[in-house]
Amino acid sequence: MRVIAGECRSMPLKTPAGEDITRPTQDIIKETLFNILQGEIPGSVMIDLFAGSGQIGIEALSRGAKKVYFIDNGREPIKCITDNVTFTKMTDKAVILKADAVSGLQSVFEKHIDIIYMDAPYMKGYEKNVLKQLSYMKYCNEDTLIIIEADRNDDFSYTESVGFEIVRRKEYKSNMHLFLRKIVND
Repeated sequence: MRVIAGECRSMPLKTPAGEDITRPTQDIIKETLFNILQGEIPGSVMIDLFAGSGQIGIEALSRGAKKVYFIDNGREPIKCITDNVTFTKMTDKAVILKADAVSGLQSVFEKHIDIIYMDAPYMKGYEKNVLKQLSYMKYCNEDTLIIIEADRNDDFSYTESVGFEIVRRKEYKSNMHLFLRKIVND
């Protein structure tokens, strides 16, 4: 696993030990995602939820994000994120929080978050609780882009009931990226 582009291009990244701990996003999918996001990244403030190795947030920092919050509740992933952020010399732009996703979101103190990336364990339903929490967070508004990486067969028909609309869907062989924005009630 490596950083694809930007300041840290081609730098190798560690992955937490054990297949059950994390499921790194494949380079081709990561490249597609960042091609979609290329205009959104420079100068952005981002949250990388269920961060695992931190590869998505580090890729964003490498491509010009101003700050990334890495949130994971595993001891091994937190150590891995810390090592990767240190190795890529991005410690001054990174905030690493050891917490579950919902409580971690409550530890982010920003006026606005531009991008929230969520790669929860597939088919476990964590995304719904995270979206419910985000609906209360002042830093998450209609300009915040939320991206969910999930199994292609997962059901997200509930998103409008928790205040978010799906604005784009990008499917791959077995998984997908959903792009959501907060619904504005006039």
